[in-house]
Amino acid sequence: MTLTAKETLLQSVENNVDAYMHLVQTMYDNPEIGNEEFETMALLVDYLDKAGFKTTSGYIVPTGFIGEYDTGKPGPTIAVMCEFDALPEVGHGCGHNLIAGIGIATGEAVKKIIDQFGGKLLVVGTPAEENFGGKVSMSDAGVFDDVDVALMVHPGSHNGVGGRSSALNPIKFEFFGKTAHGCMPQAGASALDAAVMSYLQINLIRQFSNQHTYIHGVIKDGGEAANVIPGYASLEYYFRAPTMAYAKEITAKAMTAVEGVALANGVTFKSSVYECPYDDTVVNYLLADLLTEKYEELGLTDIQPVDEVAKGSTDVGAVSYKCPTIQGFIKICGPEVGAHTVEMADATISPDGKNGLIKAAQGLSLSILELLEKPEKLAAIKQEFDETIASM
Repeated sequence: MTLTAKETLLQSVENNVDAYMHLVQTMYDNPEIGNEEFETMALLVDYLDKAGFKTTSGYIVPTGFIGEYDTGKPGPTIAVMCEFDALPEVGHGCGHNLIAGIGIATGEAVKKIIDQFGGKLLVVGTPAEENFGGKVSMSDAGVFDDVDVALMVHPGSHNGVGGRSSALNPIKFEFFGKTAHGCMPQAGASALDAAVMSYLQINLIRQFSNQHTYIHGVIKDGGEAANVIPGYASLEYYFRAPTMAYAKEITAKAMTAVEGVALANGVTFKSSVYECPYDDTVVNYLLADLLTEKYEELGLTDIQPVDEVAKGSTDVGAVSYKCPTIQGFIKICGPEVGAHTVEMADATISPDGKNGLIKAAQGLSLSILELLEKPEKLAAIKQEFDETIASM
């Protein structure tokens, strides 16, 4: 009996789920932090090779990769994104090993039916989401310029279709004073005093910021010995806001405050961007509606709608400025399990993690199938994207 395209997608994910969970488990057992995911890259590329994709390792960034399947016929270019970096100490506490499993499963399933429709399928390995922004580098390099839609699903404590994220501007302040003996402070200039006063002054900016703006930082360097006036100190800050324009406006206020503090303490300072800045995420409501419909079709309940209030930052934002993009969510644990925890990492290899992989990959696959079957729906999604970007 010949299977329909939908049946092929659903069965592909279910029939190969043990292989996908082997990938998830291997990543769980061997976590690699951002820009160091060489073994993970090799693991995932090897799977895509065997699945019939044309692959490239070290793509754009040292641990990035891409798997490409081109039907050779006219049609849309669909990108499925895989994250796979871990966190220090807690391993895959953000569930990126499961994101990679979901992306691989979706890619393998869609590859089996896309020849019927035409177009190109990309499985894009986007490393270092946590701090170095693989998607930013790839977006800047034009990877998503000709992509019609980009999709991924993130594990967590609820089912949902994603939403907004905060723009993030990471700034380091370094202070340069003059060392002196602690009993002769008049001979020195305290970089630490300048850092502490700057820390306090920057914190006061919060009160006068717009809603959903976050300012958080740490004293990174403060001296080495109590009896030495520190000649060097530093702060590292995240300035987050609903848009990058406002994040930079708040950053400029902080810069003015630090400049005054440095002058008052007789020290100099410099500022730098110490990690990758992240854009806010552009929401595509039609794409969110599509994933909601497919989740419901699969029997998922309590699907949270588009979250209009940003609660974090992600490099997915960079992609969302290039093409219609969605980062959905799949429930693999209860609300008592927080992100970036050992408990979340453990959930990725649990029975609920396995079920989450199945439902997420099937939801993405069915969404892609509808876009292939109904070009007018994809056209409407792209029109919404164009209109949203033009209005910003």
